[in-house]
Amino acid sequence: MAAVMGGFLVFVGTYTGSGSKGIYVFRFDAETGALTDTGFTAAATNPSFLALTRDGRHLYSVSETAKTGETPSGAVAAFRVDPDTGALTFLNQQLAMGRSPCHLSIGVDGKAVFVANYSSGTVAMLPLKEDGSLEAAAHTVQHEGNGPDPGRQKGPHAHSITPDPATGILYACDLGIDKVMLYRAAPEGILPAAPPFLTTPSGAGPRHLAFHPDGRRLYVVNELDSTVTVFTRATVEGPFARIETITTLPPGNATRTTCADIHVSPCGRFVYASNRGHDSIAVFAVDARTGTLTPIGHEPVMGKTPRSFAIAPGGKWLLAANQDSDSITLFQIDADTGRLAYSGRSVTVPKPVCVRFGPR
Repeated sequence: MAAVMGGFLVFVGTYTGSGSKGIYVFRFDAETGALTDTGFTAAATNPSFLALTRDGRHLYSVSETAKTGETPSGAVAAFRVDPDTGALTFLNQQLAMGRSPCHLSIGVDGKAVFVANYSSGTVAMLPLKEDGSLEAAAHTVQHEGNGPDPGRQKGPHAHSITPDPATGILYACDLGIDKVMLYRAAPEGILPAAPPFLTTPSGAGPRHLAFHPDGRRLYVVNELDSTVTVFTRATVEGPFARIETITTLPPGNATRTTCADIHVSPCGRFVYASNRGHDSIAVFAVDARTGTLTPIGHEPVMGKTPRSFAIAPGGKWLLAANQDSDSITLFQIDADTGRLAYSGRSVTVPKPVCVRFGPR
């Protein structure tokens, strides 16, 4: 099938145990909200999280498995992106140096990919070659500790690793130890930063995070207790201090639920977080002075288990990946209030778990 030209490329990572082929490629019209299947897919095993280079020419995915071949490790794969069609060409694959890699990111200098391995509680650095392919892991760090939840926090569970756009410092959320570990990326590896970590409330289970566009606020979504923890700093190079933790659920909620993803609107006025079980996106207003959050409402995702979501460039649309209803649903964002309105549009994708926007 020929690709639909124009609009933004959208890449969708999936779990491949129930009919999915791997990574799916769509085109998105930011004016109308139309999401069109290009017909291109890339075969991959459980590409549950994706990352794109700034120029959109290369894409990296985890292979969220317990072992690769006979080696007890998941993997990271590299693809070249056709900028016109979105077609993906496999370049190579390297071990993630840990079981069940679930998140990865590209360093601010574009020289390495960093991966978080959930089951092992490790993070690893994989340098990039000139052609965009991956070198073998240059360094791996093992997290240590536990938390109060006997079912989920018996040991470390690295759940994401995200570079600070302002400083390049890597922030690694570890669900198992209620910490966000901080690292400096250096040619010799992943080195402890100062301070070495931030803490979330006991038993919260930090999962993902999002930096505010002004560089002075940080929002961490906690999976286990369905909250968002807010950190602020006086300058973009200073240390963060924890100032608030707020629930993502409405009063009186009785549904068993866990948080998954978090994003800040491009304008910086709103924060969004996904609830799995309650199956909603929580919407918050950001206090311009303090960075604290005020709940605005909860929008049903019109599906089940919103594992991930993404805000389109320009901030007009939100796409929710509903893992257990095999759907991506589209919502329009009110520029004045931040509220979401279901567009009536959805597309079918088997077990979608990650949505990433590429270039036009």
